[in-house]
Amino acid sequence: MESLDLNRRRAVAALAGSALLSMLPTRVFAQQQQPALPSLIKLVVGYSAGGPVDGAARLLAPALSQELGTQVIVDNRPGAGGSLGGNAVAKAPPDGAMLFLGASPTITINPNVQRNMPFDPMKDLTPIAPLVDYTNVLVVNKDLPVRNVAELLAYAKAKPGKLFYGSAGVGASNHLSGALLEKMTGVQLTHVPYKGSAPALADVMAGTVPMMFDIIATSRPFIQSGRLRALAVTSRQRNRMLPDVPTMIESGVADYDVGGWFGLYGPARMDPALVARINAAAHKMLAREDIASRLREQGYDVWSGGAELLATKGQSDRKLWATASKGIEAE
Repeated sequence: MESLDLNRRRAVAALAGSALLSMLPTRVFAQQQQPALPSLIKLVVGYSAGGPVDGAARLLAPALSQELGTQVIVDNRPGAGGSLGGNAVAKAPPDGAMLFLGASPTITINPNVQRNMPFDPMKDLTPIAPLVDYTNVLVVNKDLPVRNVAELLAYAKAKPGKLFYGSAGVGASNHLSGALLEKMTGVQLTHVPYKGSAPALADVMAGTVPMMFDIIATSRPFIQSGRLRALAVTSRQRNRMLPDVPTMIESGVADYDVGGWFGLYGPARMDPALVARINAAAHKMLAREDIASRLREQGYDVWSGGAELLATKGQSDRKLWATASKGIEAE
């Protein structure tokens, strides 16, 4: 009897051991199915260092490194309104070693205004994850004798074509913000394109050009210090980071509502499993309060979701800007 009980215990133990062993290959297989990441990922920024896109990239890259468990570094490749950086990623192998922090103008405006754009964002890039959205603010040099939008428009009308405004480049959102202001008010401004917002903003503060539309993230410290004067934000509602600054609509420019966003992209034909892994890491990164709060401090709003959300937004905005950018052409 005792021998029978011993045999039963041995049989149960053997079955349990067999079940445990049968589970191990499944777990190992699941781990093997996890898409591999390169040891180093270059996060390409299509604008110069010090600008708003670069600033967001340098905030997000270390956090993305932590969530992915691999090193992510910022790689600035400025020029052609972000198209040079985007093209570098479009031509890269789809292994995740090179990703693009795409600003919305590069994705949605450039295809409408650049005759020789070297790639098509809709065909040659893989949407991975939405990141942030933002609004612009109209800033002027502190010595320009205007205090609000109405005075700026009167000043511009008194000097047709002699009021210059800077931008990150032809077709950039802050360029089209100025072009839209011209179309909606009848003033004549002169556009001065730069290779990124940072050098343009520096020239506004120096008085080389008297005004520009800029992302709140980079202009806010200079507004607070008095080196720039903020006239209006370009969103339909006031921005929480500049609550005392009116909107363009409040300032008398009816229906003026312009914004933008940043998204994470890879080369075309990326493995969907790899896209899903990076998207999940981006989602976790943006859910962290330390990251979200710093983005809010810079005037951004967290914009998180699936790759399909980024793809849909890119397509709809590209159609929108096709009409708004009519008559504007860049090399």
